Amino acid sequence: MTSALDGVKVLDLSRVFSGPWAAQMLADFGADVIKVERPGRGDDVRHQGYPLPGRDGAPSPQTSSFVAMNRGKKSLTIDISRPEGQALVRRLARQADIVIENFKAGDLRRYGLDYAALAALNPRLVYCSITGFGQSGPYSHLPGYDPIFQSMSGLMSVTGVPDGEPGAGPVKAGYSVSDLTAGFYAVCAILAALRHRDQVSGAGQHIDLALLDAQIAALSHIGMNYLASGQLPARMGSASQITAPFRAFECRDGHLMVAVGNDSQFRAFCEVIGLPELGRDARFDTNPKRAAAQPELSRLIEPALRARGVQDWNQALAAANVPCGPIYTMDQVFEDPQVRHRGVLGSVEHPRLGAVPVIRNPIHFSGTPITGGLPPPLLGEHTAEILRAELGMSNDEIARLQAEGIV
Repeated sequence: MTSALDGVKVLDLSRVFSGPWAAQMLADFGADVIKVERPGRGDDVRHQGYPLPGRDGAPSPQTSSFVAMNRGKKSLTIDISRPEGQALVRRLARQADIVIENFKAGDLRRYGLDYAALAALNPRLVYCSITGFGQSGPYSHLPGYDPIFQSMSGLMSVTGVPDGEPGAGPVKAGYSVSDLTAGFYAVCAILAALRHRDQVSGAGQHIDLALLDAQIAALSHIGMNYLASGQLPARMGSASQITAPFRAFECRDGHLMVAVGNDSQFRAFCEVIGLPELGRDARFDTNPKRAAAQPELSRLIEPALRARGVQDWNQALAAANVPCGPIYTMDQVFEDPQVRHRGVLGSVEHPRLGAVPVIRNPIHFSGTPITGGLPPPLLGEHTAEILRAELGMSNDEIARLQAEGIV
């Protein structure tokens, strides 16, 4: 059975999270992705996270962070700082549909690997540049990592414990949300540019994507609330500013997230927790009233919820169609029957490492299903294979390049 992106060739020059995340999604959709890495060390993310065990149980060279971002790819080592390495990348770019890079703005120009240079060789090339601040503007030359864009986008100003409470202050999200958000936008942009090339213009184009821009765009609903009202949004912990009860509550043996979204759900919630009179109380009979009276509403609800366990409440509320869910730790996530049924956790077989666990792409296509694909590659695992198959190089030529440290 064919995949959605069969025949599409991707040259992944990116490192760490945002670019590799985008390239991995394209690989999931069936694209042929070649990951270009530094000889000897590879992508920095190879040295982050926890080592996966090999067939013998001993730690392998593969780390959890690398595996999370790089399944489905082939690894080719090239030293792009050397002219002969740059020439190899240019030859590969002639055959590629897509190039993804996340170097600082302008960095690849000094190697002759920027969009203008590669598009001159391959006018059909879709070239996606992911940077912290974009290709233009007063900050375009600055480096940056995910927390910088969580902070500058306003995300951290609305994340954390409310002012005046113990532990108050801005908090970053528990994962690299800005990196991954940019990766999602990159995939959208790349697929749109591919369609335009194939259906309209016949030509590729350059995509300029900034992590800061992407994170601000992802906060549109919060930004629009401010633009409409002039009121700065406040940190609310796990609660919502516009509806209630919509937050985490302590139960006898853990925490439960309750997400009451309308008045009928609120009345059902009150019935289940044994406080039906709250559902009829004029102080709480609309969402705006409940949102404005959250401290008092929480004071009345909290003792009831502390009286029973998380799963008891979860089952009782779900039976009444009240949205809720337990706050899981990662071990509980992978044991949940719904998660197991959906096949979110899978594995791919590696010839040297055995079964490698992977968290699968969550998209289920009816006509072009996502298959297991290639396991995350070892550093340079496919170098000789790619140079032979894609560039027609001989074993002697490859051996010379390896001896000279170019590949």
